[in-house]
Amino acid sequence: MMNKLLRFGRRHLHTIVSRDIIKPSSPTAKTYNLSLFDQMSSHLYIPIVAFYPGSSIYKSSRDKTLELKNSLSETLNKYYPFAGRLKQHDPTYVDCNDKGVEFVEASNDSPLSDFLRRSEHEDLDQLFPNDLMWFHPNLKGENDEKGVACASSVQVNHFACGGVAVAISLSHKIGDGRTALNFMNHWATVNAKAAPLINPHVLHHETVNTNFPELTRCRSRVGCVTRSFLFPNKKLNDLKAKVTALTVESGQPIMNPTRVEVLSWLLHKCAVTAATNRNSGSTFKATGMLFTADMRNILVEELPRTTLGNFYQAIVFPTSNQTELEPHMTISEFRKQKKQLQSIDNMETVTNIIADMSFETVVEISNRIDESYVYSSLCRFPTYGIDFGWGKPVKVTLGGTIKNLTVLMDTPNNDGIEAIVCLEKDDMKTFQNDPELLAYR
Repeated sequence: MMNKLLRFGRRHLHTIVSRDIIKPSSPTAKTYNLSLFDQMSSHLYIPIVAFYPGSSIYKSSRDKTLELKNSLSETLNKYYPFAGRLKQHDPTYVDCNDKGVEFVEASNDSPLSDFLRRSEHEDLDQLFPNDLMWFHPNLKGENDEKGVACASSVQVNHFACGGVAVAISLSHKIGDGRTALNFMNHWATVNAKAAPLINPHVLHHETVNTNFPELTRCRSRVGCVTRSFLFPNKKLNDLKAKVTALTVESGQPIMNPTRVEVLSWLLHKCAVTAATNRNSGSTFKATGMLFTADMRNILVEELPRTTLGNFYQAIVFPTSNQTELEPHMTISEFRKQKKQLQSIDNMETVTNIIADMSFETVVEISNRIDESYVYSSLCRFPTYGIDFGWGKPVKVTLGGTIKNLTVLMDTPNNDGIEAIVCLEKDDMKTFQNDPELLAYR
């Protein structure tokens, strides 16, 4: 199986070398019930990849791969749902049958630095196992029964210089972005034989099946492109000052806006402008803005940050006219809804609120979400601490995302924010040349 990448006059070869199944080192067979939040999350795969330069620790890539397999097997004892299987449609539990995680090994004949410098975001797709990036209706792996999906898969990619890219694809049904990053960090510390390990906090959910639709529907990547934009802290400080001045001028001042708040506002404004221009600029592109809020640390009774599963809430509000695009509207509404979440006692209360909703209410919320641009922040998450014993990664990013999704991540030296943005092709052409966006890059 071979993918070919043509860049700057030479043909780079990315070749699948081997496939293996890695099982937990000790039996873990049990059932893991999905929470209400898990069931209402889309059946898509979160793709995260970390890049590492070559090191002299190993004599060969084979030694490195063998150690990664052994440490993954040990890690799966703690993250046992990751080695299980779940139905592809409307699952309510993970069958933790220890069937294991598919481990794909690949090689690329280019140096890592060349690959990172010359690649478009779509070129990252080949680094992930079985095309499991975001929405993927059919699993390509040969080891799973029809109608049954793996919970996670791994691919280790070796570059000509000795560099390596470690990629995971995690089913969103069993975890969110923080879960995926916690897993990678745990696996890395086991591989590096580092201590202390922070074990996952596994909650045992009661069996719940509401037959609600998925709140976050699977969006297509067809006709879309993903691009990465870097915003240094100095420019973000300028943007924060501008937003503060604009809100003071509006009579609704917002003091001390965060980097994520102001950047999300700017990106949304530019995205809606691009979509409006595509419609000949005659009609404002009425849509919505959605933030995902990690619930682990904002409830009255905080959950450990290592809690496994989906623990996020969608903060949604419309941007149906030009006024609602102003920062005093968007940022103040975000803060208002987040404050409401902070007043909730615990996850049991949140679950009861959702479980008591009518089917029609859930459908209405789902429709609002589907029509919105989605903004998710992984800033200040444990991203650049993923050290397998080879040093910290030079880059951590996501595979090409899905339509109208933007993910914010810290830069390697924490000196800014990387925005990974997916838009329709025509919108992206306008978006990436927006003068206001360029002013803060």
